[in-house]
Amino acid sequence: MSANDDLGDKLSAPPDFNGPTSKRHMTDILCTVLLWCMWIAMTGLGIYAMQQGDYRLILYPLDYDGNLCGTSKGQVDMTDYPYLYYVNDFSGGVCVKECPQLENLTDPKTLVTYSGLYQVDGSYITSDDIAIADYSYNNDTLACTETLCYPNDDPEESFTSYGVNMGKGFAYYAMDTYELMWRCVFTDEARDSLDAVVNPNNENNLTSVIGAMSDQNEQIKEGYSIWSNLYSDLWVARYFILGLGFGAPLVIGFVYSIFLRIPMVLPFMVWFSVAATIAIVFGGAYYAGELAAEWENADPPMYTEDNIKVAQYGSYALYAFGGILVIVFLFMRKRIQLAMGCVKEASKAILRLPLIILFPVIQALGFAAFMTVWTVFCANIASMGEFKTEQIDTIPGLFISVRYFVFSDFIKQCGWFMLFCFFWSGQFIIAMGEIIFAMSISKWYFARDKKKIGSSAVISSIATSIWYHTGTAAFGSLIIAIIQMIRAAIAYLQKKADEMDSSLAKSILCCLQCVVFCFEKMFKFLNKNAYIQTAIFGSSFCKSAKEAYCLIMRNAARIIAITYVSGGVVFVGKMFITTLTTGAAYLVLDQELRDELYSNIGPLFFIALSAWFISGMFMGVFDMGIATILQCFVADEEMYGDSQSMYAEGSLKNWVEDHGKSSEKRGCMD
Repeated sequence: MSANDDLGDKLSAPPDFNGPTSKRHMTDILCTVLLWCMWIAMTGLGIYAMQQGDYRLILYPLDYDGNLCGTSKGQVDMTDYPYLYYVNDFSGGVCVKECPQLENLTDPKTLVTYSGLYQVDGSYITSDDIAIADYSYNNDTLACTETLCYPNDDPEESFTSYGVNMGKGFAYYAMDTYELMWRCVFTDEARDSLDAVVNPNNENNLTSVIGAMSDQNEQIKEGYSIWSNLYSDLWVARYFILGLGFGAPLVIGFVYSIFLRIPMVLPFMVWFSVAATIAIVFGGAYYAGELAAEWENADPPMYTEDNIKVAQYGSYALYAFGGILVIVFLFMRKRIQLAMGCVKEASKAILRLPLIILFPVIQALGFAAFMTVWTVFCANIASMGEFKTEQIDTIPGLFISVRYFVFSDFIKQCGWFMLFCFFWSGQFIIAMGEIIFAMSISKWYFARDKKKIGSSAVISSIATSIWYHTGTAAFGSLIIAIIQMIRAAIAYLQKKADEMDSSLAKSILCCLQCVVFCFEKMFKFLNKNAYIQTAIFGSSFCKSAKEAYCLIMRNAARIIAITYVSGGVVFVGKMFITTLTTGAAYLVLDQELRDELYSNIGPLFFIALSAWFISGMFMGVFDMGIATILQCFVADEEMYGDSQSMYAEGSLKNWVEDHGKSSEKRGCMD
């Protein structure tokens, strides 16, 4: 038996074949049921989390006794005291009405303690300067006395006393601060002023003590881990993520797609996109570097050292990314030029189906609706952690009480489930779009008079795909979602391997990640072609995948070569839309939410991810158009040979033959 025999017989045209079949049935119903079960489970979990949790837990600061500053969550209503003043470097602090701003920078004769203000002779501030919440309800709260906090009325002895204990006690000095994420952060000038009074001979490392108390990224005891900070940033920037992550790429993608439909404008748009993408990346790198320098030289300092490092490293990363893009585009220049011909052929179909350009907008709105619900559910799930109390023995016989927030195994498992919901739902939206695109374009292709095909073909394709082939889209997207979950699990293990510093484990996991990534790309390619078979013949996913595979292998040279080069323009378009959106988002977030985010990396990542997703929808119109026309052509050729009965126009025949051969010889080398 020859290899060609394993690929099945060539397609034969049914007697009544007149384009995509009208005799359809619901395909892969079980997968539709599973998809709905997942959404119902996600909704149930989200509702449960909203009842049991409180998203404010990951947004607002937690005082030493487990009360949320600025809320009524806890033993005491702290609604009027939204800010946290740190008392020790265990992240223990008290809720205050305003972050103190002192003209004299510090008052070493006034201590902010777990039980309120403690003042000795010579203090100049009043309770109005630092309004602390009432903690008198707690009988176990340690209170300052002269012996514990201020022996012999000496500031130097006070600094090493039991109560202050060099920043590890239950009291600390009144200092000038600025507000960052509802936390009161000591200014550098106040730090230096206090150092001159309580540590004149520099016998104690006061800078590191206050630095540890001021560092907003070391809130380990408070339970605000990286994931909690990420959820917090996503919640604070949720409206910007929706507007910039969905609205901006929708507008840019729609306008970009309109211009690509015009043959004379196509070359200019493509090369302009290449130049603009590179310029935006290098411009962003320069801006981030200048911003880091500005933050570093700010007086008084407004950002932590970690924030400055993030901006600096971000600048370096963008310069490196820009350099990589220059190299990639240089190597792809001939491929991009050849790919324009692919897009021109697809544009003929899209010009007859103008409504198809709007469908990515519908997809994006659906994805935005899902992301809104998903983000709310995730924020509430993350807030279902538990308060833990730790008694820290800083001095024998003296224990400091610190409350912090921990996540149970159940919450971590919920996080994995929500990630799976994100993957499957996102891939399902893409899959439904691909089936609808394929059906619309195949109706145009298999029409004797293509001028009669219009937007009504798109509307009928939407209705037919949703009614009959939701299960097929769910089946294909489930496969991709499972592979993506495997990749996420491997990424988690890679992080653990980094923590263990195991070179062998890191090498094995890196290779495994690469292999799984290749599987993902392979299945995405197979899925896309299976959806085209479903759109034309109405078959289930497995049968469509088999038929698509056999059809591709029987015509491997032309299909693989043209598919390879057609990705050039698609890649350029996706990079341009994503880069422009992310660059604009960075400027807006830096202007509007500079002081309200732990870091803009999280929101920017999701905005970039959303922009890449939406740009893929718009560019996918052309990508799917090329793939559908190509598969329709080889099916048409197998069914009718070179006879006059073929549906393909003369120009399309010549283009496929010419570029199928030339790109096979040249495309992979360019």
